[in-house]
Amino acid sequence: MNLAILGAGSFGTAMAAHGARLGYDVRLWCRTPAQAEAINRTRMNPRYQKGHKLGEEIRADSDFRKCAAFAENIVLAVPAQNLRDVLTRLASDGVRNRNLLSLAKGMEISSGKLPHQIAKEVLADSLSSDSHSSVTYSALSGPSHAEEVIRDLPTAVVVASESREAAQEWQKILNSPHFRVYTNGDLLGVELGGAVKNVIAIAVGISESLNFGDNAKAALATRGMAEIIRLGTALGASPLTLAGLAGAGDLMVTCYSHHSRNLRFGLAVGRGLSAEEAASEIGQVVEGAHTAKALVAYARRAGIELPIAEGVYAVVHEGASIEQTIEKLLFRDPKPEQPGTQPESNPELNLKLNPESGPHR
Repeated sequence: MNLAILGAGSFGTAMAAHGARLGYDVRLWCRTPAQAEAINRTRMNPRYQKGHKLGEEIRADSDFRKCAAFAENIVLAVPAQNLRDVLTRLASDGVRNRNLLSLAKGMEISSGKLPHQIAKEVLADSLSSDSHSSVTYSALSGPSHAEEVIRDLPTAVVVASESREAAQEWQKILNSPHFRVYTNGDLLGVELGGAVKNVIAIAVGISESLNFGDNAKAALATRGMAEIIRLGTALGASPLTLAGLAGAGDLMVTCYSHHSRNLRFGLAVGRGLSAEEAASEIGQVVEGAHTAKALVAYARRAGIELPIAEGVYAVVHEGASIEQTIEKLLFRDPKPEQPGTQPESNPELNLKLNPESGPHR
């Protein structure tokens, strides 16, 4: 099988290595000829995942059209802010009969759209929920740091799509003993969880830099989860999805692992660096910094309360004082943790919510 990966960043490189371990011929698209030449010559990415040897099954190339034409199954390994450009290039080439899998976790600043909404807009003429015709779109999310995926450490992720067949096809393609792939029909919930958790991780990083302790980090992560569920359910996402790998799972790993660039960004901001200085120190795209702007703009329009996201936005984009922002959060009026009554269990409703399903045997 051939596998095309558009984007040779950290996660794109890790997924190329994963594909090679599974025995696929992989074409890895790089933005520059120099990066492609270095990968082919040294078998290592000179900028990302340094020190990790890449299999001979991987061929890097800076020719976008050639890479996109290499395989029916294409992994979109670019940040949310660059996804529209890549999809537009695919559309201009008249892409047909392709299964697309996005790794992006964020919201587009200019439009406030999630990745699948961008895809529907750009690929309107060719996108389909039928895996036997035209183009299908799926999204991969969950606790999956590229630094561990490339080392083949145990990882569990979820693939979501409006096409059940497309999600199952990606499950079959990518599943391995150390890379467990589950499926989900709640595309909105999976992408939303992956986007918002990055913003919460920035807040946790700031808290850690100020030596607030583990209790504070746990409180921020938990109340951040409440914000994810509040926003998700308002938009129509399933609470079960948000409590799964793409929600709670990804939130935990992003808030507690120093592989997390969003956590490290928060640490840098907490030390007194500006947002620009912190991003430069990380050296990679920090999706949470971008998503905070789109997220808060949407929440304000919709009248949804997201105090932690608002605080991150104020510090990162408005230059607000960290001390004053934290004080504002700490001195919010106390209230019940879960307002209202707990709904009774409804087995029929649970079945309709389409929870993650295990790999087919």
